[in-house]
Formats: sequence, C-alpha cells, structure tokens
Amino acid sequence: MNGTFRVGNLFGIPFYINPSWFLVLGLVTWQYGGALAALFPTLGPVAPWILGLFTALLLFASVIAHELGHSWVAIKQGIGVKSISLFLFGGLANLDRESKTPAEAFWVAIAGPLVSILLSGLLTAIGIGAGLTGPAAAIVQLLASINLALALFNLIPGLPLDGGNILKAIVWKITGNPYKGIIFASRVGQIIGWIAIATGIFGSTWNLIIGWFLLQNAGQSAQSAKIQNQLAGLTAADAVTPGSPIVSQELSLREFANNYLIGNTQSLRRYLVTDDAGQLVGAIETDDLKAIPTGNWPSVQVKELLKAIEFSATVEPELSLLEVVTLFEQLKVQELPVIRDNGVLLGLVEKTEIVRLLEKRALGNPA
Repeated sequence: MNGTFRVGNLFGIPFYINPSWFLVLGLVTWQYGGALAALFPTLGPVAPWILGLFTALLLFASVIAHELGHSWVAIKQGIGVKSISLFLFGGLANLDRESKTPAEAFWVAIAGPLVSILLSGLLTAIGIGAGLTGPAAAIVQLLASINLALALFNLIPGLPLDGGNILKAIVWKITGNPYKGIIFASRVGQIIGWIAIATGIFGSTWNLIIGWFLLQNAGQSAQSAKIQNQLAGLTAADAVTPGSPIVSQELSLREFANNYLIGNTQSLRRYLVTDDAGQLVGAIETDDLKAIPTGNWPSVQVKELLKAIEFSATVEPELSLLEVVTLFEQLKVQELPVIRDNGVLLGLVEKTEIVRLLEKRALGNPA
C-alpha cells in the first residue's frame, strides 16, 4: 500500500504505517523531550526523552482516534473501511466507497474533527479537575491543545482535508452532483495550498510542505472527479467496442474466415458466438479452425466448434460507465459483455475503449 506496512488491526480494521511516520515520531520526541527537559530540569538526562516519546505516541493515538471517528460513522452507513494509515501528515481512513447522500458524506467528514474536539475538551477537564502538576499537567495540556489544533486544521475548507469534504457535501447538496462538489472543494484546496506556499517562502518550512501536500492531493482529486463525472454521464452502451468480435453460430467456417479473419489486422483469437435470437451461447477460438481441413470449411458451421464461455459478470446497456469501471477494478478484468434485458448480446465493453472514448471527449469529439 504505497510503501506502507501492516502492523495489525484496530477494531477489525487493518492498520498501516508509512515509514515517514517514524521521521515525525523522532522529530516530535526530540522537540517535546527538549521542551520538558528545559521546563523540568530535575527530571534528569533520560526521563524527558522517555516522556517526549510517550507524548509523541499519545499524539498519534489522537490522530488514530480522529480517523476512527470517520470510520465509525462510515461503518454505520454500511461503508466498509479498507484500512487506517499513519503517515507524514497524520492519518487516513481508506473507505470502500463514497456516501450515498450529501448528508451522509457530511457526517463522515465532520466525525473526525468532532472526535478531536471531544478529546481536547476531555483532556482539558482532566487537567483542571484532577489538579495535575509538573510534567503530567504539561503533557495533558499539550495533548488538549494539539487535539484542538488537529480539529481546526482539518476544518480548513479544501480537499483533501475534512473541511474540504464538508464543503464537497455542501456543494453536492446545492448542485445535486457529487463530482461538482469534489471539483469545487479541490480548487479551494489548491488555492489554500498556493497561499501556504507563498507564506512558507518567507520562513515557514512547514507551510511549504503543507502547501505542496494540498496542491498535489487537491489536483489529483479534481482530475479524478472530472473523469468520474464524465463516466457517470455515459453508459455501457456508449462504450461498446465498435465491431465487437461477435459471430452467428449458423455461419460456416468458410464464411467466418472470409468475413472476419482474412484481412483482419487485429488478429483476434476468440470470437463470441450468438444464436438466432442474438443471445450469447459460447465462443469460438480461431486456432481451432486448424483442426478442420479447409476443404470442409463450407460444410462445417461455427456452432460445431463452439466452446463454453463464462464471464465474471455481465452488464446492462443502461449501466453507468462509472459502475462498469468499478466492476473492472473489483473483478480484475479487462472486458465485460453488454447484454440487454431480453438476453441479446450488444457487444463488449473494454477498458481500452473506455479510455479511447474519454480521450475523444477531451478533444471535443463526442463520438
């Protein structure tokens, strides 16, 4: 998973860590350990660094709690959580799919910041109510502040931050189009990224890093949303491969060879075979013709070389092309047959044809 490695499960959710996390862990330990050593010189030479590491781990525990907030609400909506990952910029809950409504998307997005705000309030109450002093009070106060900062930072209204997902849900509600919401929130994220970079040039390295992070991810989100919007507006019928390799079982091998093989530069090895009603009955392998003497080809029909064929799934002509692409990814296939309600085979929809269709539309050619 993009260089991450699995370290276990959290409430049944696979938990991953990116190697960049160890860099941040070390930096946070060094910074907080140094601060504790300066504030409490009586701790000695080792204890501040142990407490610094402990504080850093609690910080990342807060990030995990933030992501579990997203995950819990998603699970309540019937959305699977593939994993939770820790990396340089915090955490990420990888969801199986998007929410079905803008209201559901809003609650998934807001859940993480709400958990962080709740933790901040709880830690503040503990620090005051328990009458903590010394390093314990400093650590609790620090964690309360960090959780509040984590919530506020994530509420910045630009993707890929939670605030961007909240903005996406709002625009989705207004326009009725989830992809317009993603594109709008991504553009805001890019603007914020450029502002962060501009301010970072004058001394803040973290602003530069955060700005770059926002620009990269917001740009990818916008591009992905554009493609998804195009796919959602097309159907499987729109992407059926022209001249899909379909032949009638009643053809003789001679007719099949003359009409489909001779002069065909594509050199296809398999053709789908339909009956008189146009329904899929099997396939014929072109190599199987070699077993039949050419002199017999006029008297031998395609159906006599018919082989059974199975597809992982079939799709209806009206199915959104976005759903077709999702099926490709889930089933790990390159093509699927498009079949009407009456069982008639319309043709094949292939990944390569979908790419070609999108490229044509990008060039302004709707064909």
